[in-house]
Amino acid sequence: ACEKGEQWQHALSLLATMHATSVVPNVVTFSSAISACERGDKWQHALGLLAEMRTVDVLPNLITCNAAISVCGKGGQWQQALSLLLLMQETDVASDVITYSAAINACEKS
Repeated sequence: ACEKGEQWQHALSLLATMHATSVVPNVVTFSSAISACERGDKWQHALGLLAEMRTVDVLPNLITCNAAISVCGKGGQWQQALSLLLLMQETDVASDVITYSAAINACEKS
């Protein structure tokens, strides 16, 4: 709901509440929060969530990475978008046409 309503602040707040109540977030939770950041054009928060995933041993998947690449592109961060594409290859996360389209769009907007 937060993702579709452009309520990125609420998504991050709910994620923090999960941590505070010892509810362990999973890849779906993080992906949803990153997608909410994408709708709000908050690439810094999205990258922070990706870093947080590593600290809690949650591996990003295709949806997570696509959202992160897209939000970086919307924020004019083409270098970050391409770094995420490389990270996907290094961590054996499969890419698809959406992945490459988002990366190309990121380069195009810069």
